[in-house]
Amino acid sequence: MFLVYENLHSITDFYKMLLVVLLIMGVTFFIVNFYLEKFLLEKVKVIYKTINNFKRTKTILNSEVKDSDLLEEVNKDVHAWSQDKLGRIEELQIQENFRKEFIGNLSHELKTPLFTIQGYILTLLDGALDDPQHNELFLKKAAKSVDRMTALLEDLDSITAAEGAELPLLKEKFDIVNLTNEVFELLESTAASSKIELRLKSSNQKSEFVNADREKITQVLTNLLLNSVKYGNKEGYTEVRFYDMDDTILIEIKDDGIGIEEEHLPRLFERFYRVDKSRSRHIAGTGLGLAITKHILEAHGHDISVRSTVGKGSTFAFSLTKA
Repeated sequence: MFLVYENLHSITDFYKMLLVVLLIMGVTFFIVNFYLEKFLLEKVKVIYKTINNFKRTKTILNSEVKDSDLLEEVNKDVHAWSQDKLGRIEELQIQENFRKEFIGNLSHELKTPLFTIQGYILTLLDGALDDPQHNELFLKKAAKSVDRMTALLEDLDSITAAEGAELPLLKEKFDIVNLTNEVFELLESTAASSKIELRLKSSNQKSEFVNADREKITQVLTNLLLNSVKYGNKEGYTEVRFYDMDDTILIEIKDDGIGIEEEHLPRLFERFYRVDKSRSRHIAGTGLGLAITKHILEAHGHDISVRSTVGKGSTFAFSLTKA
């Protein structure tokens, strides 16, 4: 009997001890869990603040975010932040590719006239200088290459200024139809040598007054008309049209030239971009005319568009504010 009692007492003590151990373990678990959660939340808050500082440098973090929503908020912000960084990386890669292409094109445009000049000078030094039949001819050809380099450098200056913070404009009221006729006269011999007719649409003979920088719009018209003549078909035409659009005058320059494939249209106004490189190398020009044209029109608060069909021709269009 005594032995049974002693055994029961031992079992009771064991369960008591087990209960105490479990109680201590439970309390310890909750204490550790509380401080661990508090520690992790503090670290997450630091990360959350850091992410928000990246996203909104000058915005104060909303201190009212509840702890229960914090992990969800951090998850959303980390995802948005990573997407933003990936977008910036892609943008930098595009810019780097553009930079490499630009340097390559610029190098080619400069080397071509330089090598030509070098060739003529070396030929003259090798004895052609004393040959009256060749010395003047070679000097004139070298001078043409110098003119090409000068034009390229001037266009680079123009596009650098146009891409600056703000292109200075001297706006004034003038007749865009009259200015177009003046540009026709300047390009008359160039168009005649390519057997291309420059003309105004028959219904656009009346004056149309706009408010813009006259000198820079002259450059726009010259660039677009020259481009049309260079890539036009012999016995073809280039026609300028004007449309009254209430507050603006829409100007279209249409030709019946070779046209441009649709895949090239989005890049047409990039510096040095050429649709047909094999043909373009034999056509005088710096490859900057359309890029300069785009920047000038954007400085006026307008844009330029182009539509084209291969084998039928192209139409460039832009607007100017009415005076």
